[in-house]
Amino acid sequence: MISDVHSNLPALEAVLESIEAVGPEEIWCLGDVVGYGAQPDQCTAIVRERCAVSLNGNHDLAVTGAIDAATFSETARAAVDWTRGHVSAETLEWLASLSPEGARSGFGLFHASPRDPIWEYVLSIDQAEAGLDAQTERICLIGHSHVSLFFTRPPSTGRKSYATGAQATDGDLLDLGEGEWLLNPGSVGQPRDGDPRAAWLEIDTDDRTARYHRVEYDSVAAGAAILEAGLPSALAERLQIGR
Repeated sequence: MISDVHSNLPALEAVLESIEAVGPEEIWCLGDVVGYGAQPDQCTAIVRERCAVSLNGNHDLAVTGAIDAATFSETARAAVDWTRGHVSAETLEWLASLSPEGARSGFGLFHASPRDPIWEYVLSIDQAEAGLDAQTERICLIGHSHVSLFFTRPPSTGRKSYATGAQATDGDLLDLGEGEWLLNPGSVGQPRDGDPRAAWLEIDTDDRTARYHRVEYDSVAAGAAILEAGLPSALAERLQIGR
């Protein structure tokens, strides 16, 4: 499971190498393949080829013109404008064909959240409770926030149960056998949880377990490509600190 690639080719290649070492049957992508980085066509082509399921995110939708980028930050709008001028028609057509939500093997898939698949950042217990109430599948996978985290709510035993959650770290293993879950793999291309390494999530659909992974990649090369493309320097700088 990957999310938020954001046109970062070195990070995507490193994550896919890590994924291949595990040998999953399928790779799923929760969207935002483009945006922020300097290799949108290359990343889109790889995701299109390698992922059995792909969603589109708010940056993908903004680049295709399906949503207005007026509410984006200044740097995000600059990246959208740059990407629109540097992607192929084939990339735009494929991104436009996707949806921000879906399901696979009994798991709900959302770019942002079950109650708002495009825009909602699920970062608090209250937001997680609302998402758990809205979802129809017991286990749902979300992206958008660029933070590796999880929320869970135990089965009701006659009294109301409440959600708990935490930020995930490299190697964390979760037993998903009971309760309701919202899982965020974190970001491949622009982590914002204080760990600059690229993130992905391994799901065992039979045993119902989830393991979080972080991967070193050449963030200097990714940043250099951003600067060479003329994108805002802040987009290169933040790759080094994971914020």
